[in-house]
Amino acid sequence: MKVVFMGTPVFAAEALRAVAAEHEVVCVYTQPPRPAGKGYKLTPSPVQVTAEELGIPVRCPTTLRTPEAQANFAALQADIGVVCAYGLILPQAILDAPAKGCLNIHASLLPRWRGAAPIQRAIQAGDTETGITIMQMDAGLDTGPMLLSESTPITATTTAAELHDRLMTIGCRLITQALNHLPQPIPQPAEGATYAAKLQKTEALIDWAQPAEQIERTIRAFNPVPTAYLMNGAERIKVFAAELAEPTTAPAGTVLDDTLRIACGHGTSLRLTHLQRPGKKPLPADEILKGWTLPKGTNLAV
Repeated sequence: MKVVFMGTPVFAAEALRAVAAEHEVVCVYTQPPRPAGKGYKLTPSPVQVTAEELGIPVRCPTTLRTPEAQANFAALQADIGVVCAYGLILPQAILDAPAKGCLNIHASLLPRWRGAAPIQRAIQAGDTETGITIMQMDAGLDTGPMLLSESTPITATTTAAELHDRLMTIGCRLITQALNHLPQPIPQPAEGATYAAKLQKTEALIDWAQPAEQIERTIRAFNPVPTAYLMNGAERIKVFAAELAEPTTAPAGTVLDDTLRIACGHGTSLRLTHLQRPGKKPLPADEILKGWTLPKGTNLAV
C-alpha cells in the first residue's frame, strides 16, 4: 500500500523501518528539528533521520489545521496513514484523507492509558502488564476501534527504558501484521478507560511523604527520562534505582543509616541503589558510598 507515516521519536523510527520494508512510504511527517545538546544545535528527529536514510520525502509542518496543509496531505493520495508518537493533533480532514484512514501504534492495552505517557503511567500505577494496541484513529483521544493488540508483563524491576524497547519491538511486528491483513476493527470496551497524563518535570522530585512502594515505582517509571531526583541542600542527585527496605517510625525523608536507607511515608523506607551526583557518572550505591555519603539524620524532605 501507499503509506504516509507520521511520527517523531526513536520508538516511531523503528516502526517506520518496519513499514517501509514492506510498503511504499510516499511521505513522512515529523516534528521540526529542535535545539539539542550542549550547543543547542538544531537536530532532526529520529524519524526524520531514518526517513532521509531510506530516501523518503520528509515534511515538518508546525500545524495541520490550515487548508494548505490539509490539501498538501490529501494530494499524496495515500492508501493509509500510520501514526506513532507524532506530537500533533490530526484534524478530521487529515484522518479522512487516506482511502483506508489512519492507524495508530499505541503503547498500552486500550482503553487503559489513553494519552501521552502510557509506558511511565503503567509502571507508576503498579500494573502487572501492558502492551501495544493498533487502532483506527478517530477524532477522540485514543478512542478509536482496535485492530490488533499484544500484551507484555511489567515486573517488580521493569524500568521505562526496558519497557520502551520491548513495546517498540512488538509495535513493529503488529503494525506490519495490520497493514498486511487489515483486521476488522472492534470498538474499545466501555469500561476501564484511564488517562496517561503528560510527564511534568516537577514530578521527578521525589516526594518522601509517599509510601516507599509508590516512590520505587516512580523511580523505575522515570528511568531514564525525566529521571527521579532528590535534593541534598543545593545538590541535585539523580536516582535510577531503589529497593524496598524495613519499616520505620522516623519522619519521611530522614536518612536512616549509612547505606542510603531513607524513611518514606506511612512508616515505610527505601534504600537507594543506583545514583548520579552532579558532574559524575551514574554508579551503584556501594561504589558511590566509597567517597561520599548522606549523613544519618539528614532530612531530605526539608
